[in-house]
Amino acid sequence: MSKIDPELRKKLLKETKAPFKGLRRVIYIACSGSAFLGLFIMLSQMAGGNEIQQNNLLIQVGACILFPVLFFLERNKEI
Repeated sequence: MSKIDPELRKKLLKETKAPFKGLRRVIYIACSGSAFLGLFIMLSQMAGGNEIQQNNLLIQVGACILFPVLFFLERNKEI
């Protein structure tokens, strides 16, 4: 019989099923913020009359979609 507290055991088992979940969420939040800031800067440059390459704009828009989606998928995942 194990002498580990049942609550601690449950927490450890949850961590082994989804390691580094907290770190992944922090990275998703940081990357989302960076993507939205980059998109804001690109859009303000476009409004100022500068030319922006279309593929760079699409990369920023893709990042603005991808990272929040990954964050919400990670948040809603049941273990």
